[in-house]
Amino acid sequence: MTKTVIPTRATLVTLLLFIAKWTVAGLAFAGVLLWLLPDLRSGHSSPEQASVTPPTAIEPEAQRKSEPPATETPQTPQPPAPAVQSYADAVSRSAPSVVNIYTARLVTERLRPQGLDRLLGNPSPAMRQRVEGSLGSGVIVDSQGHVVTNHHVIANAQEIRLQLSDGRVASAALVGDDPESDLALLKIELPKLPAMPMGRSDKLRVGDVALAIGNPYGLSQTVTLGIISATGRDQLGLTQFESFIQTDAAINVGNSGGALINAQGELIGINTAVLGQQRTGSEGISFAIPVNMVRGVVDQIIKHGRVLRGWLGVSSVTLTAERATALRSPTTTGVEITEVYDGSPAARANLRRGDILTSFNGVGVREERDAMNRVAGLKPGSTLRIQGYRGEEKIDLRVAIDERKPGQ
Repeated sequence: MTKTVIPTRATLVTLLLFIAKWTVAGLAFAGVLLWLLPDLRSGHSSPEQASVTPPTAIEPEAQRKSEPPATETPQTPQPPAPAVQSYADAVSRSAPSVVNIYTARLVTERLRPQGLDRLLGNPSPAMRQRVEGSLGSGVIVDSQGHVVTNHHVIANAQEIRLQLSDGRVASAALVGDDPESDLALLKIELPKLPAMPMGRSDKLRVGDVALAIGNPYGLSQTVTLGIISATGRDQLGLTQFESFIQTDAAINVGNSGGALINAQGELIGINTAVLGQQRTGSEGISFAIPVNMVRGVVDQIIKHGRVLRGWLGVSSVTLTAERATALRSPTTTGVEITEVYDGSPAARANLRRGDILTSFNGVGVREERDAMNRVAGLKPGSTLRIQGYRGEEKIDLRVAIDERKPGQ
């Protein structure tokens, strides 16, 4: 059985005094806190919270003006993460259209006299024929099997064979060629041919990415990377009509006729030549025929079997200030006629040696190469309006253009 203890009067008094003492101590401590931290009386939990709590009433204008404007700590911009650069998509889009070209031509060579022939001075030296092979590249430009390459790749070839990137091999027929631009058009008979997407060479800028795809030294489907170094290069002595793209993408033996593409995988040129290292010691200077010229040559060969060009029938040089003074010409811009060919359109129009030509069809003529290219671009039989000077006298003539023959 549990024993019950009944507290005495003295015990109760002691308990009440203990409770009263600690109650007074607690109130005193709370008062000190309220005196030291007055913000607790307004219900804010911390100074930081008070500083970001929006006001509940509109502040007087004077008070707002007296407060300094809030400022933010400037943040240093972080550079973007470097993007991974790859041209794999461009190459995969265009590389299937680049073919390897293998040619065989019969070469006749003169043998050096030997033995009795050498002693007797035989006037009829022995001749020997041999088959010479060469490598090159080409580009499929449509699904009908037309392939563009350089003229010098297939010149005098008795046999032309092409190998596609998928391993298929076919004999190619020559549709037509144009030695004056160093272009040739072949045709193969195979199904499902991948045509190269065409770009525009007139939109190229120096510094644009350029990739060369070809068959250098027989290493098929080789890709090299560079940039566009210059456009409109001429007076190189490579072809009659020149407006080359210059690039530093590596081009070697076997690359001729291959593709120069942009970063989107579009054809922008046909790789043609390298500045001779043995002669100049140069590196990284290669040339390609611009695709706009390629497109025009291909269209004409398909339509006419040859390239139709206009012919005026003159030789000319770019006018200089000294020659303008000697000829008493009021202009120093244009071309000076140095020769007029008999029976030519120029002769029929009474153009003369020493005439200064300043305008073709209302557009100014800058220099000799510009004049030749613009006349060549005219359709034979069309009329060309020529303006210029004969001494101090103005001339204004209309000339019926003939077709240019190879070598004219």
